[in-house]
Amino acid sequence: MDQTEVLLKAVVAGLQEKKGKHIVTVDLTQFAGAICQYMVICEGNTPTQVSALSDSVWDVVVKEVHEKPLSIDGNQAAQWIGMDYGTVLVHIFLPEQRAFYNLDHLWADAKVTSIPDID
Repeated sequence: MDQTEVLLKAVVAGLQEKKGKHIVTVDLTQFAGAICQYMVICEGNTPTQVSALSDSVWDVVVKEVHEKPLSIDGNQAAQWIGMDYGTVLVHIFLPEQRAFYNLDHLWADAKVTSIPDID
């Protein structure tokens, strides 16, 4: 397993730890010039949960992969938080924001994998 796949698994684990909902991974490795190799998209029910999901991803990735994001945006409003790990972009939304921006279907030809919710 390469470093990007390890990072991807750590991101998903961080989201699952705080019960992120409707987690999907979008594999962009087949697209030359794509901004990243993978996108991870999920949602939280409230701004507080969106922030907690972001914090959890940060903690799990630092612990397991020893990396910090290159940048994070959206922490203040916590309606859509984006975390840039270079090869992996993480998008954590409130449900209304996720439906509006519809990133899940932005890359129609990409392989999208749904991760089961943990209840």
